[in-house]
Amino acid sequence: MKQVMVVNTALAMPAGKMAAQVAHASVSAFLVSPADAQRAWLQCGMPKIVLKGPSAMVLLELLERAEAASIPAYLIRDAGRTVVAEGTITCLGIGPAAIADIDRLTGDLRLM
Repeated sequence: MKQVMVVNTALAMPAGKMAAQVAHASVSAFLVSPADAQRAWLQCGMPKIVLKGPSAMVLLELLERAEAASIPAYLIRDAGRTVVAEGTITCLGIGPAAIADIDRLTGDLRLM
């Protein structure tokens, strides 16, 4: 089990903003995951990885693929209170889910 957060690197967010968006994506994706996946992920130490997504379009495509594969995912759109406009796609949380299932979606992306 693992969870992956994909950051929209086209935004060049400051480190603090990016950290907040990754946290939003992690918690949100966890909350929409099935209870058995939540338990399994918690029991294995909550492994997570943060990856680079070169654009909002890439995040949208990943969301579509995750939904088609029945992998829990949650797209973060910013509230617009700080450095990006309201509704801006900042991050995508995927999982927790089986490592192989997530890797099929995100295996070609680079680490942050």
